[in-house]
Amino acid sequence: MHSNNKNQVYYSQMFKGKNEITYYSTELPLKTVIQTFDFKNTDEALFICDLTKIKEKYITWRKYMPRVKPYYAIKCNDDELVIKTLADLGTGFDCASKNEIKQILNIGVQPERIIFANPCKLTSHIKYARSNQVLNGTVDNEFEIYKLHKYYPQSNLIIRFRCEAAEVQCPLGEKFGCDAEQDASALMLLAKSLQLNVIGISFHVGSGCKDFPAYDRAISIAKKLFKFGGLLGYDMDLLDIGGGFPGSSDENFKVIAAIVNKSLNRHFPDRKVNVIAEPGRFFVAAAYTLICKIYAKREVRSPYDNKLLRKMYYLNDGVYGSFNCILYDHQEVTVNHFLGKDSYLPSFKTLIWGPTCDALDKITKIPIIAKHS
Repeated sequence: MHSNNKNQVYYSQMFKGKNEITYYSTELPLKTVIQTFDFKNTDEALFICDLTKIKEKYITWRKYMPRVKPYYAIKCNDDELVIKTLADLGTGFDCASKNEIKQILNIGVQPERIIFANPCKLTSHIKYARSNQVLNGTVDNEFEIYKLHKYYPQSNLIIRFRCEAAEVQCPLGEKFGCDAEQDASALMLLAKSLQLNVIGISFHVGSGCKDFPAYDRAISIAKKLFKFGGLLGYDMDLLDIGGGFPGSSDENFKVIAAIVNKSLNRHFPDRKVNVIAEPGRFFVAAAYTLICKIYAKREVRSPYDNKLLRKMYYLNDGVYGSFNCILYDHQEVTVNHFLGKDSYLPSFKTLIWGPTCDALDKITKIPIIAKHS
């Protein structure tokens, strides 16, 4: 970690090494921080995390969406310093497995600050949650309700329905969320017949949401389900609006926050309903920078006139490592050249590859990049 005494904090981690902490008396730009590392004598890529940005994101969240308490989705990034930072700030945690629950409990977080937000849980994980008094969890099907009735009848159920955004980076509706009109009420009736406690409703519009009004549509549906639960005698007091919040654009987040706030005021004016969300990349996307080393390069030339067609660079990290987001999250990678006086060098069409022998290990194809010496 690199930090000044005021507000600039960097946390560095070698993939196969330990977290190293160093403090600086004055604020340093990221490029200067990068230059402090000896890349010539290491083959490992390096992550740098600005923990201050995580704190700034929390402040932004509380400023623009004060009614909604964030429950950080640790599946996004479970680095210990990240979750400790967020725990100290007061966030809750969205956990999807036994190991994630264990990790959060081990840093001293109380179980009431955890939501077991996996609608389809392994029996052993349910038993672990029961033994550690993690009460709140999501469900979206009758089999899970029967499972909870058998193994954890004291748990609090949160019915998750499907309301996916029209434009989203990672859609989740095919895998999770019941049909709001046909299934959600039936699940509440089943839970009532089994004497299980339903405390709320949840939804997730999808990760990387670009259809911002989807939040309003979902909150409107949730209100109807709250009314139905009330008819069954449930005193529901929890609304979970899921994730999908952008980590790289505060302006887009402000738009979403305005939509959410307006919708909550219209559909849930009674403040006895606790509203939570499950942000992941919102907190960490802007905080992390991956530093890679170019260890090989090639020039591809025309067989006719020897004209340079493109350059290819090979990095010490790829899609089977830190760039797995390309395969799994349909992510587009932004490449910046931090070292060297690149502003005076010519540019070429470029391909950037990872270190494996797999042709799928292609990080990005970009039109131009400064020539490296």
